[in-house]
Amino acid sequence: MKILKLISGLSIIVLILLVSILSFLGIVEVSNMKMSMLIGTILWFASTPFWLKED
Repeated sequence: MKILKLISGLSIIVLILLVSILSFLGIVEVSNMKMSMLIGTILWFASTPFWLKED
């Protein structure tokens, strides 16, 4: 389950937050930002339900 938490955390931090900040600063193009955020969202939704179920 630790690997799923790692995937979930990295998808939020890197693919969503960091890319949106870089896009705001003009370093990343909008099309690349949208694709990265889509991939990050899919990874987060795919990995989070599994580790949230653990007791």
